[in-house]
Amino acid sequence: MFGLTFTYKYLFWRRSGQPAEPVPTGLHRYWIETPQGPLELFAAEPEAATGPAIVFCHGGMGSAWVWTEYMTYLKEQGVRCYAISLRGHGDSWCPPFHRMVYGSTRGDFESDLVTAVNWVEKHTGDDVVLVGHSAGGGLSQAILDAGKVRVRGLALLGTVPTFGSLNVYMNWARIDPWLSFRTIFHFGHPNSPLSHPSLTQAAFFGSSFPSERVQAFQHRLCRFESLLWPLSMMRQFATAAQILASVTTRKVMVMAGEQDALMTPEVTRQTAARYRTESDHVEMELVEGAGHHLQNDVQWEDGAARLLKWYQAL
Repeated sequence: MFGLTFTYKYLFWRRSGQPAEPVPTGLHRYWIETPQGPLELFAAEPEAATGPAIVFCHGGMGSAWVWTEYMTYLKEQGVRCYAISLRGHGDSWCPPFHRMVYGSTRGDFESDLVTAVNWVEKHTGDDVVLVGHSAGGGLSQAILDAGKVRVRGLALLGTVPTFGSLNVYMNWARIDPWLSFRTIFHFGHPNSPLSHPSLTQAAFFGSSFPSERVQAFQHRLCRFESLLWPLSMMRQFATAAQILASVTTRKVMVMAGEQDALMTPEVTRQTAARYRTESDHVEMELVEGAGHHLQNDVQWEDGAARLLKWYQAL
């Protein structure tokens, strides 16, 4: 119907009762105990590691799993890496549907990320480099703005900008004009915009990503997402000056896919420009051909190599 993709097949209203997914080859899993429940933390720990550890934070619908390619690559280069699955994501503890969707705030997810950063600092005996993707990049900026952690460096990949994500959702509506209509008929389910592999491919990947690979990615998306987390970042929620006060080197990398339909190259340039008014140590990179999930797109190694080069110069 005029390009409308509509299905309930990929929408869920209950927590998964399945056992934890296997850990990707070359990585292992830690469980961080919290008063609410355990948080999943993937780890890549080479025998001869040098330099600070990297802590990765996924975005909306994601989990630690989305960092598999980057973590494997960086481990081979001697870099320790850790990736958190926030509550309700991956195999971390999951609130019931209504509590997750309508009652889990950005502050709740900030608490999970702070817990992960503190755990890695204690585990490695060193400070960390924080890398956030999409809404996880917004979360990373929020905890730094509030002074909840201090880090060696900050890398923002396809990230929600500090000045707010309203234009980002307008970009999403441009590539999916049925977004609002579909959500109504999905009873407001937060996963409605990604309720079919074709929608996920259009929003998250570049034009060269094989359609046959989207199904496996779709399977790993969280079953339902918080609405309060992204809504809290629709307008300005942090400033570059406050964030940089918690980055000891004042070094920031801003990177996105050149075909990112959500955090477009223009959004990425604006993000970098905000930081450049406060620091002379801001790098911006666009990965040619990659979409929003540049760390999982076919060009992932290009982005991983650029991240490594920036990391080695910290």
